[in-house]
Amino acid sequence: MKVALGCDHGGFELKQEVIKYLKENNIEFEDYGCYNTDSVDYPVYAKLVANAVVEKKADRGILICGTGIGISIAANKVKGIRAALCHDCFSAEATRLHNDANILAMGGRVVGPGLAVKIVDTFLNTEFSNDERHIRRISMIEE
Repeated sequence: MKVALGCDHGGFELKQEVIKYLKENNIEFEDYGCYNTDSVDYPVYAKLVANAVVEKKADRGILICGTGIGISIAANKVKGIRAALCHDCFSAEATRLHNDANILAMGGRVVGPGLAVKIVDTFLNTEFSNDERHIRRISMIEE
């Protein structure tokens, strides 16, 4: 599995924790920025990561801004993206099982590093259920 990562200044520090987790677990990733805490515009990084996922340069994406809200909205503007804002493991598992979400969004000012790593682990290690009802619902979203 390859993961595309992106953040704005509000998510930079939490992204460093995610990178540490990915390295410790030998998960391939590409960091699309930002690379420090200087103020930047989150839609830029949302689109870079979303396009990497759509273009199959990555299997899944992880995006982090201050709340996770703006960056997830921006990512969901890209056709083929199902970005889910998750601040707990139950939501991360459910969005993979039911929505086949391909991008996880989190808030660097909302969730701490310990929980964030557990959320990432859940998101990356939960497969889509392939239940007919979920396939049907995803098709309705993508119409």
